[in-house]
Amino acid sequence: MKQKSLFRWVGMRQGDVLKKELGAGIISYFSVVYIVMVNASILADAGMPLQAAMVGTLLTSIAGCLFMAFIGKSPIIVVPGMGINAFFAYTLVHSMKLTWQEALAVVTITGILFAVVAFTNLYKVISEAIPHNLQHGITVGIGLFLTFIGLQKSGIVVAHQTTFVTIGHFDDPGVLTACLTLLLAFVLFVRNVQGGLLISMVAGTILAYVLGAAEAPSQMMSASEPIREYGQLFGELSFTGLVNLSFWIAVFLLLLIVVFENIGLIASHTNITQRPETFKGSLRALSITNVFAGIFGTSPVVAAAETTAGIAAGGRTGLTPLTTAVLFGATFLFIPLLTLIPDSAIAPILIIIGGLMVQSVKDIKFSDYTEAFPAFLIMVMIPFTYSIVDGMAFGFIAYPVAKLAAGQGREVPKVMYFIAVLFLLNFVVYALL
Repeated sequence: MKQKSLFRWVGMRQGDVLKKELGAGIISYFSVVYIVMVNASILADAGMPLQAAMVGTLLTSIAGCLFMAFIGKSPIIVVPGMGINAFFAYTLVHSMKLTWQEALAVVTITGILFAVVAFTNLYKVISEAIPHNLQHGITVGIGLFLTFIGLQKSGIVVAHQTTFVTIGHFDDPGVLTACLTLLLAFVLFVRNVQGGLLISMVAGTILAYVLGAAEAPSQMMSASEPIREYGQLFGELSFTGLVNLSFWIAVFLLLLIVVFENIGLIASHTNITQRPETFKGSLRALSITNVFAGIFGTSPVVAAAETTAGIAAGGRTGLTPLTTAVLFGATFLFIPLLTLIPDSAIAPILIIIGGLMVQSVKDIKFSDYTEAFPAFLIMVMIPFTYSIVDGMAFGFIAYPVAKLAAGQGREVPKVMYFIAVLFLLNFVVYALL
């Protein structure tokens, strides 16, 4: 659709459309810019340099928004995905023992395979083969996982020798800061305040320094220092794990998560804008961005849930992500300030996002226990095993077993049996190592 016909399609003058699109892009930016620090903080847990991870997050977000503007031609904002970044740091690196360099290689290979899926009809085959209950179970499980990580980072929940976890100490300034920040974030979200998560993170940072939960550095870094540090991250992919089964299991699982999440998010956004014809282009833009994500040094990207803020403000075309991309570019100047944000101000954001993801539980069909129990296993085993892979494995193995036990084995797609066998082999391999 050409630009001129697009203006006619929305029934507005060019000047009015331009004003709305620019405004939508600005609102989208302030709704999602918190991801720069939050994503970098999670990547740092994988051993990546914090400042470099912030640069990588920004570069990837800029590239994604530009691809979406010119290929997707939709108002969707592209940023590294919450939940997927947890999979990258805590599952690929900590649980599966990949180095972060190998994990970045997994991201790039996943992006290439995602592109193959997006540029063919394979995305329909994969999406239709996996039961919806399991897909929703994964979303809920990752939401609970993010919440648990947020509770840990904040100190609200701490380790305990007998019960494994227990409540933290509220006389700790960090815990008090996190609780007050969480309360503010919750109120702003309920009040539907634009940029509420960013506002609460800034307020939490100020509160942390006032209460003594964080200490200001003796000397502020220069704006060029993060760029110099980025040399330790850019293009640092390692393909030494190509010969290992765990590497390809990681690719397979990451591909499933990326495909499922993005198909759902893009379908939702394009339906809201009443422009379903932009679905394919948007999916392809995301797949290309994921190839670059590993090269730039970050976890996979998704169609940001915060896109709805821009859509509500009138965003309908690629001008919205183009505006957001420009603002992301200006953010490079403020990286030194972003590094001052402590965990006590970041953790509440993880808890809020986790709560949003858990809402998918309402879409699970609990009336059929052969469908509900495998999804339930995924939901509880992801946070309890501290591994998205292991949590998914329990559900994907239980699903065909439940259907066979109920005499409904023929209802299970052949792809599901194949996936279940792969997960089972993964357990066997790790047991033998």
